[in-house]
Amino acid sequence: MRLARSILAVALLTAPALAQDAATFNAADLPELRVIGDIDPTLRKAQAIVNGDVITDTDIDQRMGLVLAANGNRVSEEERPRLRLQVLRNLIDEKLQVQEARSNDITITDDEVERAFARVGQNFKRAPAEFEKFLRDAGSSPSSLKQQIRGELAWNRVLRRKVEPFVNVGDEEVQSVVDKLNAAKGKDEFHVGEIFLSATPETIAQVEADAARIVQQIRGGASFVAYARQFSEASTAGVGGDLGWVRAEQLNDAVAPVVTTLVPGSPVTSISDPVRVPGGVAIMALIEKRQFLSADPAAALLSLKQMSLALPEGTTREQGEAKLQEFQAATQNMGGCGAVEAVAKRIGAEVATNDALRLKDLPPALQDIMSKLSIGQATPAFGSSREGLRVLVLCGRDDTQTQAQAPNFEQIYAQMNDDRVNMRARRYLRDLRRDAIVDYR
Repeated sequence: MRLARSILAVALLTAPALAQDAATFNAADLPELRVIGDIDPTLRKAQAIVNGDVITDTDIDQRMGLVLAANGNRVSEEERPRLRLQVLRNLIDEKLQVQEARSNDITITDDEVERAFARVGQNFKRAPAEFEKFLRDAGSSPSSLKQQIRGELAWNRVLRRKVEPFVNVGDEEVQSVVDKLNAAKGKDEFHVGEIFLSATPETIAQVEADAARIVQQIRGGASFVAYARQFSEASTAGVGGDLGWVRAEQLNDAVAPVVTTLVPGSPVTSISDPVRVPGGVAIMALIEKRQFLSADPAAALLSLKQMSLALPEGTTREQGEAKLQEFQAATQNMGGCGAVEAVAKRIGAEVATNDALRLKDLPPALQDIMSKLSIGQATPAFGSSREGLRVLVLCGRDDTQTQAQAPNFEQIYAQMNDDRVNMRARRYLRDLRRDAIVDYR
């Protein structure tokens, strides 16, 4: 059963700004510097000691490398000091979670960590050795990621032992949700991502400001998934903030009207501004939209043939337009997919086939055209002098797999159970922070 994960989930709280009326000084006012002892620029010092466990600046640097690599290094210089502070807070939480696991005689074996490390490498389409090189090239290290994995596994095991047995979800509660879902057939459903940053009345303004900076980074091209994994306190942090398919009435009252106005496809239109919710601030992302328990036309699987005709280098605009007219005339009313190869041979074009292309994966303009075609028909010719001319011919369409399935009783039970485990997990970690002795150096 999927457990709530809070390993990297704390609010992005920056240090308070210096007072505006602070005294200033000039370089000329400084006394002559006399160095006592040697200075070693490679020396790595402790940045924090958490109940006796040390966090060094090397730990922070290597974890920063992970975050920057996940965001394609699209993090501004102004944002990096705040990100570094957040990484330190994440590492402090990680120490607390591993310490709590140790105090409950929970151990994570090296084999478990190595298997999880290999799975993460597979997500990057790299073998373990290649993945280790990738991490080093990114300014991180395999040991840093393995430390993070060990913390996640340990915390999940703590929750399984100390929290989950005390969470109860009644059959009547689940059945009530099932009945509501069945009554909602045909309503809009949203595939949503979330980032949740906790806040108190005293910190809400600062957290909102930090959330706004995260929104700015994501709209500028940074990864929503990476930010969710590093900073979100929701149970979805471990899966990059993916909340799955939900209806508006299943969302928080503060969030629902925001999600319904988002438009998928662009980070500018699909990412919300920060939204105040009970306990903190949320950032929402709309990934896809469909109608609940209704066939989704955009999910249809298409069987296509593409006919492409290259244009000679140096083709003028007039020559290109003439060739376009010839190509258009030759490819319209061909008589179906069976004639594509013969026509292509006659006009010197090439043919490529794709038997499993989703309609929604095509560019929006082609989606609109393709949705109106009958089997055997071709799109109008399109292209450019550099890319050549193309047409797509519809050879088949499979709508049989596009019916959305309602979650069953067990799936709803698991989701409700996860939500309650997640709520208790946040309280658990809050108590660990409150009791911790953290010495900042």
